[in-house]
Amino acid sequence: MDAAEEAVDLLLESGRAPGDILVLTTGEQHPWAAHELSFGEASYWAQHDAREDVFFADASAVERASNRPVVVVAVNGGDETAAARALPAALNRAGTLLIVCGDPQRINAVLAAGV
Repeated sequence: MDAAEEAVDLLLESGRAPGDILVLTTGEQHPWAAHELSFGEASYWAQHDAREDVFFADASAVERASNRPVVVVAVNGGDETAAARALPAALNRAGTLLIVCGDPQRINAVLAAGV
């Protein structure tokens, strides 16, 4: 998660608009997503649709997320199938750049499995 947050910070510092960035997590939700979901799904997804800020979502919701120029995937837990489903879906959502953060051995194992 720390690497994904650092990637987002670097993207923002380089001039990328916050609304251009989608962050997906395969394990524990990002604290922002957990907090915003406490206000209800409708409010949470309205923020996604507004595209005014970086949006954090669980990788299982990637099909509901719209395309963004940049998608950051935090492979931060979950089972192997979560990562295996998240990576190709994230690639389809990323218009310009896909950044994958996590344990390189785990990511390579998922990629070697045909992702």
